Amino acid sequence: VQLQASGGGLVQAGGSLRLSCAASGRASSNYAMGWFRQPPGKEREFVAAISKSAGITNYSNSVKGRFTISRDDAENTIYLQMNGLKSEDTAVYYCAAVPGSWVYISSALRNYPYWGQGTLVTVSS
Repeated sequence: VQLQASGGGLVQAGGSLRLSCAASGRASSNYAMGWFRQPPGKEREFVAAISKSAGITNYSNSVKGRFTISRDDAENTIYLQMNGLKSEDTAVYYCAAVPGSWVYISSALRNYPYWGQGTLVTVSS
């Protein structure tokens, strides 16, 4: 599967953005999906994940209550709705895919074999 992330940009603190991750080559419905980010000068970190069934989601504590992950497998696309953005959300955001059961979900980078190229989100204070 190939993944293409988009939707990043420059936004003021308190604003919103919606990131998209388009899957091609194989249907997104075959994978649990995750969003990760890499702030400037820091390591890549977990943001959110969603199971194949879409019934299970998980968020990092830093984004819980502000970000929402969702999927539209008819469109082979996964979304990350980001509200209440803060300057510390500035990062390159990556989507990733991992095969698994209907309820499988993971926050560990090492578990994801497929990665998109990243999209930059810059939040100005």
